[in-house]
Amino acid sequence: MYVEGKSQTLELNSQPESLGIVENMIDEIRNKYNVSEDMFGNMLVAITEAVTNAIYHGNHADPMKKVSVSYQLNHNQLTFTITDQGPGFDYYNLPDPTAPENLEKECGRGIFLMKHLTDQLIFSDNGRVVELNFKLVSNN
Repeated sequence: MYVEGKSQTLELNSQPESLGIVENMIDEIRNKYNVSEDMFGNMLVAITEAVTNAIYHGNHADPMKKVSVSYQLNHNQLTFTITDQGPGFDYYNLPDPTAPENLEKECGRGIFLMKHLTDQLIFSDNGRVVELNFKLVSNN
């Protein structure tokens, strides 16, 4: 059984080392809520992509800017919210990473991955806030 309304927030520096803190948080959540291996893999990839985007694209790896990562459990759904202090971006007009001209590019797949690994992906505040939703299946 899940504990409804449980939440946690991390305030991170905009540096690559912060990703390890996020990975540890996701691992703790997996153990606490008995998250399946498949769901854990999806969460790990999608959330680290969102935090990486916040650090590098949002805050431009400026150590003076913070990235906030929070999660909340309600109604068997884990919701992660990642917020950066950058200028935002137009999330409606992104290049298609599956288009032939983009297949060889080294970046540009993060949001595509997040969309396919979450049950719901929501951008707000001009793209400075991203919400990733994962539906948990109870084994009880």
